[in-house]
Amino acid sequence: MQQRPELGEFLRSRRARVRPDDIGLATYGGRRRVPGLRREELAQLAGISVGYYTRLEQGQSPNASDAVLAAIARVLRLDEAERAHLHALARPAPRARRRVAPERLRPAVQLMIDSLTDVPALVLGRRTDVLAWNPLAHALLAGHLDRDSVRHPHTRPNWARLFFLDPHLRELVTDWPGKARDTVADLRLIAGRHPDDPRLAELVGELTMRSAEFAALWSAHPVRRCARHTREYRHPVVGPLTLNDELLTLPDDEGQRLVVFTVAPGSASQAALRLLADLVADAQPAPTPRAAPAPR
Repeated sequence: MQQRPELGEFLRSRRARVRPDDIGLATYGGRRRVPGLRREELAQLAGISVGYYTRLEQGQSPNASDAVLAAIARVLRLDEAERAHLHALARPAPRARRRVAPERLRPAVQLMIDSLTDVPALVLGRRTDVLAWNPLAHALLAGHLDRDSVRHPHTRPNWARLFFLDPHLRELVTDWPGKARDTVADLRLIAGRHPDDPRLAELVGELTMRSAEFAALWSAHPVRRCARHTREYRHPVVGPLTLNDELLTLPDDEGQRLVVFTVAPGSASQAALRLLADLVADAQPAPTPRAAPAPR
């Protein structure tokens, strides 16, 4: 039987954060050897046997029922995203082994990105690779990189890798620690949905080895859906901006998401974004004039 260490690590991390007195559990004084709930206490509160819960935490019970998982989630006080993550880890969908191919962007999605000229927009793949960005998103987030790098699978920037390993992103985002937590929480959800993706595992391994901050956050098992934010940026050209971002799932493209940035109308951020858009437009090469038809 294949064990799933991620399930046990997630359950232990959530047991550790629940204090017995928070849920009215008598401790009768004395020093506790473990933070949070013991396995025996969780099993009792969830109405299951200690042996069964132990096997589940060890990844050896692949057929946990919805009722059991719901009871455990209730005791651990999991939110909606954490409950979904628990189900994904406890009962992963069977997947046939398949060749890992580069992600592709549908032409219609590329056309949509190209048509969004007044707002920054990009598409993230299921491993957070940047599959496409419009000129304004490139200038906003990664103007120091080659804009055409997204067109080739071997040169595409990866958002999680950029964020933890590229000094430009660390300077760009004002609340870097908060964005770092969100990035890891989002990547945890993705990894739970795709446990057999070798390239995703390679990405996590690389970031764990190269970034102590990523490794510390990853070991805490944060889980959170990152669908919308309001963040402050320090752009090196146009200065401070406050931007809203919306992450929209593309239902016909496995794991791909459209990210669109907006600003409050009439704000200083809108003026700064318009200035950036003008600078991008001025930098665009002039279209090559078409030759006049030869006279007959």
